[in-house]
Amino acid sequence: MLKLLVFYGSYRRDRVGIRFAHYVRQGLADRGHDAELIDAQAVDLPMLDRMFKEYPPGEAPPAMVALAAKIRAADGFVFVIGEYNWGMQPGLKNLTDHFLEEWFWRPAAIVSYAPGQIGGARAAMAWHPTLSEMGMVVISSTIALGHVGDALDADNHSQGQGGAVLDQRFPRFAADLEWWAFAAAHQRAAQPTPY
Repeated sequence: MLKLLVFYGSYRRDRVGIRFAHYVRQGLADRGHDAELIDAQAVDLPMLDRMFKEYPPGEAPPAMVALAAKIRAADGFVFVIGEYNWGMQPGLKNLTDHFLEEWFWRPAAIVSYAPGQIGGARAAMAWHPTLSEMGMVVISSTIALGHVGDALDADNHSQGQGGAVLDQRFPRFAADLEWWAFAAAHQRAAQPTPY
């Protein structure tokens, strides 16, 4: 069993993409993993002033301390990203930037969504080098879910043609993440990290 964190970052009032985040979390749980959804809006970190590591011991906000511990304990991450003007959601970017070493030596997977046909693929391209720079190995498998509101119903279940395609693609995506997460966990246990 892996400990996996699923990150979601929209702060918009009518959040449809959260359905995709719930779908991914449930899909990983159904495969036997301890999967937790981390909703940037619910965590509600301040705009970045100091990174977690820059706070003196005992002075970081409690939500930041708790999330740092969850990230350190995780075996891998999934970033469920929407596309804002071809770019990143500011809420999720702000959350990730509060941490650095906590992310190191673990795989990250990117899934994207949008109300249109392209499914957030342009934002996914922006996230890939960012997560890599933050010390994660970004896996090659991804899912770009277009017309997210049609592919997932209000209870986060797949529906229609888009949902059928999602159900078909998810197992390969999850298996890729699992392979890298188990490999990284084995390596971390076998020898100290280089830095």
